[in-house]
Amino acid sequence: MHSAFYPGSFDPLTNGHMDVLKSTFALVDRLVVAVGIHPGKAPMFSAQERLEMIMACCGPMARAAKVKLEAITFDGLTVDAAKAHGCTILIRGLRDGTDLDYEMQLAGMNQIMAPQVQTVFLPASPLARPITATLVRQISAMGGDVSGFVPQEVLARLQAKKTSRR
Repeated sequence: MHSAFYPGSFDPLTNGHMDVLKSTFALVDRLVVAVGIHPGKAPMFSAQERLEMIMACCGPMARAAKVKLEAITFDGLTVDAAKAHGCTILIRGLRDGTDLDYEMQLAGMNQIMAPQVQTVFLPASPLARPITATLVRQISAMGGDVSGFVPQEVLARLQAKKTSRR
């Protein structure tokens, strides 16, 4: 069984994340999508909301691909969390060369700390490359249309957040 760990903030889950997930489902039998919790950050969505969005948006894709999907939170080192959840593959999406430079450094350090966990880089498709959760949050906060950047479930939650903040 191939078990992979896909870490991120997922604040919010974007079509870029979905693009990486679609590719991942073709490679593994089990996927743990891991929401990183960082005390110094003030996310738009609670950890619970992010877990719910992941399961709602990714559950049908996982079932169709016959992949066991889990969504969890973690607050330590990514490689430690991957090992704790029985994963030997660490999934990282790449949008461009800047991502590659940074991710190669992380992969090298992770390889030293946990040689049993192999990092796999998945390139984003051309339409997903410009999408970042930070830009989605900013565009949404300024009243822009983010419907092309997030799944429908996430769009509804973003709109509900804007309504509740008025």
